[in-house]
Amino acid sequence: MSSRRYFLNQSGALILGAGVLPSVTPFLETKKGMASATPESQGVSSEAILHYLQAANASDLEHHAFMLMRHGKVISEAYWNPFTPDHIHTLYSLSKSFTSTAIGMAVQEGRFKLTDKVISFFPEHLPVSVSDYQARLEIRHLLNMASGHTSDTMGPMRAAEGVSWVKTFFDRPLEKEPGTHFLYNTGASYMCSAILTKVTGQKMFDYLTPRLFKPLGITQADWEESPEGVNVAGYGLRVTTRDIIKFGQLYLNKGLWQGKQLINTAYVDEATTSHITSNPGDGDWSQGYGYQFWRCKPGFYRGDGAFGQFCIVMPQYDAVIAVNSESTDMQKQMTLLWDHILPGIKDGPLKKDKSVQEKVLQFSNNLTLNAKLGESTSPLVKELNNQTYQLKENPWGWHSIQINTSDQGGEIILNKSASAGAKIAIPFGWNAWISNSQRILNPFSGDYRSLVPSMVAATAGTEGNDVLKIRLKYTEGIHGDLLTLNRLSNTGIELTLLNSLAEKNPNTKETRNKLTGII
Repeated sequence: MSSRRYFLNQSGALILGAGVLPSVTPFLETKKGMASATPESQGVSSEAILHYLQAANASDLEHHAFMLMRHGKVISEAYWNPFTPDHIHTLYSLSKSFTSTAIGMAVQEGRFKLTDKVISFFPEHLPVSVSDYQARLEIRHLLNMASGHTSDTMGPMRAAEGVSWVKTFFDRPLEKEPGTHFLYNTGASYMCSAILTKVTGQKMFDYLTPRLFKPLGITQADWEESPEGVNVAGYGLRVTTRDIIKFGQLYLNKGLWQGKQLINTAYVDEATTSHITSNPGDGDWSQGYGYQFWRCKPGFYRGDGAFGQFCIVMPQYDAVIAVNSESTDMQKQMTLLWDHILPGIKDGPLKKDKSVQEKVLQFSNNLTLNAKLGESTSPLVKELNNQTYQLKENPWGWHSIQINTSDQGGEIILNKSASAGAKIAIPFGWNAWISNSQRILNPFSGDYRSLVPSMVAATAGTEGNDVLKIRLKYTEGIHGDLLTLNRLSNTGIELTLLNSLAEKNPNTKETRNKLTGII
């Protein structure tokens, strides 16, 4: 585990095409501190799991991973190729639940109290005149999204270059009495991290390593930092799907893990209880908010993050669900779970159903994101082989793009300079996912919240004799890009970029300009 360092590496390749995705056998003892069992032995219908996976796969929601535990045992685990059990996932706001955990641990160690005033920790960053509302703002108000702000402070904090994020937080006026008004405020989560770092002298990530990550066997995690070196807290944590479900199991166990009480039971109960009315309506965002945890309509609670990152704890069923995805409708995702999984959960063991269990396993091991992009037999495939195009000036500083092709796939190589400068190579398959073996940064970074190094998988296809399409999927960063290379002449090309969010949602605009090049 480490804080993030940004780098570029030329990538190796790992083929993840149809039929070669490493299979996941969920009914064996794992090496990750989790036991596995058949669904029926734990009172869950394999048919219900199969129907859920089929519905999720057939939906317009892009699922990446799913896990289900009951009675402390993994009973289902599925990954959509090119995602695998070893990939860490950007959690977005699911990171907040880990932040809550750190605060709870610090409270139980006597580092501070939830009722401590926020201004008491940062006298050096306070405005000249502290308002009455600011003077009454407590740590618990940060946790339950009741800071008194009427707009999220994170945007201004990130935008204020060269200014402390803490100072920017205090510069935003409180328009409501703390504790009375719910406003989802990622900046408030950051303040929890800043307080913990101020008191302990440790980043939240480092503080959690011996207390949470190591006991749970979380070994690949990393967490983004502010310019001041403080973990951003409200987003930016990356862990595996298995890590997410272990975290949920810890909360289901009331903070107990393998005989050791990592979090006080009282804090687990307090953090997962609704402290304030959340959003209006009757959906799963309208059931109240705890300490960086949401309540769910069926009476469960969850941590969740943008685009469908879920850790759902279901005490009534002694079960936990973990999901990763790039979804445009998180409520629809939860409804799929409630409609398909919940009816299949029973009080006691069910009759063995080996045939359906085998169907679940077979279906799980053949899940894949769509890799089809076109043809692979166009004359363009051979005509592009070993071609290098000199690119016009562009925001990313790429000097040239080289394309190599073969019958199985190819690669694009981006160079920073005409000499032996920085470069990256991204392999692709023809209508089949191929993954690199080392992390890279998005070579065409744009209006994304986070710029983080990630493994990348790619698939490609041609349209007619002049168009090559390459889809990139950042398998540790959720999102992706569709690259469309249009051959304008025998010597010129135009490269169009389309991020996956804009591709899924017409209301999301692609803001990056086209690249052009000549031989």
